[in-house]
Amino acid sequence: MAGELKKEIAQRTGLEPEKQRVLFRGKEKEDKEHLHSAGVKDNSKVLVLENPASKEKKMQEMTGSKKKGEEMTASKEMKESEEMSKALAAVAGVRKEVDKLSERVAALEVTVNSGTKVADKEFDVSAELLMRELLKLDGVEAEGEAKLQRKAEVRRVQNFHETLDKLKARNSNPFSNSSNAVSVTTNWETFDSGTGSFTSPPPKSYPTNVTQDWEQFD
Repeated sequence: MAGELKKEIAQRTGLEPEKQRVLFRGKEKEDKEHLHSAGVKDNSKVLVLENPASKEKKMQEMTGSKKKGEEMTASKEMKESEEMSKALAAVAGVRKEVDKLSERVAALEVTVNSGTKVADKEFDVSAELLMRELLKLDGVEAEGEAKLQRKAEVRRVQNFHETLDKLKARNSNPFSNSSNAVSVTTNWETFDSGTGSFTSPPPKSYPTNVTQDWEQFD
């Protein structure tokens, strides 16, 4: 029967029986039709075609799968673009706050360099504010350009932390830096008489004449 032939063809080609069309002498044979009754003998040529409906369905499935894949790719790219924009915006927000804190650090540096004593609390508060921004950066998930910008901003915050540490140390011990130490020298004025010199002038000798002139009384 044609149905049995389709099963055998399916085993060899992988094409399912219901998707096959068996033709002999130009006529399609039904599954229950006996081939020998139609004149099929050994070495007879039988034409096997894929069912057009099945082929069209397969094409639709392939097209649909391709379209779905393209939609998924587009959706993924859109999601990545949104995540990138979100990460860039987050880094930009931190950069804005760090710009404000940089002015604070610069003001502290000017004050310390002028020799004015600054309360340690000022350094601690600035360091705490910088640490908050550093934590924000740590929470930003970024790739590509956003990742590079985040890395640069992290390094910038770390540099300000290092500057604060140095300023706090100088503020606590202003003479610890030899370049800012004040050297005091004393110049003694010398007068002709020798006053002001650590070496006293030699004593002068004066001649002494002793006379005995007794006064007489009555």
